[in-house]
Amino acid sequence: MENILKNKATETRNKKSMNMDTMSTLDLLKLMNEEDKTVAYSVEKVLPQVEIAVKWVIETFNNQGRLIYIGAGTSGRLGVLDSVECPPTFGVSKNQVIGLIAGGEKAFVEAQEGAEDSEELAVEELKKINLTKNDIVCAVAASGRTPYCIGGLKYAKSLGCKTFSIACNKNSKIGEISDLAIDVEVGPEVLTGSTRLKAGTAQKLILNMISTASMTGVGKVYENLMVDLKITNIKLLERAKNNIVQITGCSSEKAEETLKECNNNVKLAIIMVLLNCSKEVAEETLKNANGFIRKIDLNK
Repeated sequence: MENILKNKATETRNKKSMNMDTMSTLDLLKLMNEEDKTVAYSVEKVLPQVEIAVKWVIETFNNQGRLIYIGAGTSGRLGVLDSVECPPTFGVSKNQVIGLIAGGEKAFVEAQEGAEDSEELAVEELKKINLTKNDIVCAVAASGRTPYCIGGLKYAKSLGCKTFSIACNKNSKIGEISDLAIDVEVGPEVLTGSTRLKAGTAQKLILNMISTASMTGVGKVYENLMVDLKITNIKLLERAKNNIVQITGCSSEKAEETLKECNNNVKLAIIMVLLNCSKEVAEETLKNANGFIRKIDLNK
């Protein structure tokens, strides 16, 4: 049988940690910290590719499409994590960004052995969410050769979807299949093959960039503040009020009062205060600005 992990950087032994089992706890922690410091520099090298991916995602969102992450194990969990944070942070529906993990939701908290080896499973799950050519699919796999991701990419491309991939080995298999390869090589892990470490950190950094920059690109951010966050708890209510106060200079009481008038729509509340207008006028103004506060003439 072919050694599927042969020559993979993520499976190479790290010479600095060959004696990790005899190191003091502090020395091991220092080594891990030093290795982690290199991850951001590795990600920096693939920023041009990440930029292209973000532009594609923005285009997809503007055409009413969805961003779909597919992956297995740690990679799949990171995709799910990024997707579930988008609704509260950016006020989008739970279907705008979707994370699919091999083995389903149960796999998020309990390893589902063998699920990642099925190309067909990814196809089944993409069909369940009614994947269309308007969507964009991102496969995430540290090894870059996970069958679940390969099957998902092939199916997505057969429908005409834009596709891109994130792997932690150069010349990855998923990179060969996808329209755009983001192959970020972080080198050998301190614990050989444990890609939840540096590889997982690199994937998390890139996923953070893609979702945050894409949502910014469709008007979900003003200055560096969340202006479309969903108010689902006390903390988020306070954050929403603080954001309105910081942007408009109004009192916290005024911010809360205006939020109530517009059913907790932060962006509308900001416009109502800035333009001293009704909810209806704010809605029309925002619509004409395609959802961007920056595009509104605030000196009216």
